[in-house]
Amino acid sequence: MSTSQRKIEHLKLCATSPVESRKIKAGFDDIMLVHRALPEMDMDDIDLSIDFLGKGMNAPFMIASITGGHPDTTPINAALAGAAEELGVGIGVGSQRAAIEDPSQEESFRVARDVAPNAFIYGNIGAAQIKEYGIEGVEKLIEMIDADAMAIHLNFLQEAIQPEGDKDATGALDSIREICAEIKTPIIIKETGAGISHEDALQLKEAGAKAIDVGGVGGTSWSGVEVYRARDREDNISEMLGELFWDFGIPTAPSIVECSVSLPVIATGGIRTGLDVAKSIALGAGVASSALPFVAPAMKGKDEVVKSISNLLDELKVAMFLCGCKDVKKLHSAPAIITGWTREYIELRGFNAKEFALRSENSKFHIV
Repeated sequence: MSTSQRKIEHLKLCATSPVESRKIKAGFDDIMLVHRALPEMDMDDIDLSIDFLGKGMNAPFMIASITGGHPDTTPINAALAGAAEELGVGIGVGSQRAAIEDPSQEESFRVARDVAPNAFIYGNIGAAQIKEYGIEGVEKLIEMIDADAMAIHLNFLQEAIQPEGDKDATGALDSIREICAEIKTPIIIKETGAGISHEDALQLKEAGAKAIDVGGVGGTSWSGVEVYRARDREDNISEMLGELFWDFGIPTAPSIVECSVSLPVIATGGIRTGLDVAKSIALGAGVASSALPFVAPAMKGKDEVVKSISNLLDELKVAMFLCGCKDVKKLHSAPAIITGWTREYIELRGFNAKEFALRSENSKFHIV
């Protein structure tokens, strides 16, 4: 099966089937922001703007990588990019592998920059592919969409379950190190639903990554997506593996804490509300992103995507107002109470939950 055909299958399944994590959630239910009864500000004066990897954005939010690589995805990427341009948020395109295999698919990615000339846009290719395509191939993908950054995604859980998946992960870190050293465009390393551990975050920082997208458990399960594909093919082994590993990995909230290695962190995986965005920033993320909630709106057009994101940003403003945070920088130092399973997880991993609870803007706890 071609990469292009697989991409349109993935998109349709995400739009029509329950593909989110089942038993394990992102962890935001375990996080409580400390309410300030006297916020002493006008909510209309809250400033959501940030600088991310050298480019300004109107809010700490991005539309995570969704699609591309098939003619039917071109209007969807156009709708998503148009919304990003209108609202001043960022956007990532789906894996550009299909465009390397078939140059006729380039337009499905290029449309993002055509529609959003000023937005922060990042490109996307898998770690399993960069060994094959090398520096020249990655540079071509950056040029294709005039990318502000390039994401190298880690999806070895999905690869392990796909019959056609690339299961050879040897040399991936060396390839990442080479790309980071030779390419001037900032490199983001992103997981796709299984989270990133502290050990791997440290290795990625040493390799030269400029940001880490945690892509934690709690949102779309690509193992789950593969269950449906396997069922359609009557591939019982892949279906069994997908079911078993549906919720495997590190949930988003603890993965944000795991990735506190003095690099910008993108919180992806189960971000569904502006309150989730606020909690992720209080835990250490610089930006939050989400994909699945915008698939159905994008199929209807740009205005529906704008409406969905605008609602989320309104929710973020309310959360910041109730926490007494006039800007995103202050939200970084807002105290956060970590309870339940998430607290148990991070403390077993050696992190101090009490540090988050006692923070203030004058504390020594520092978020990049």
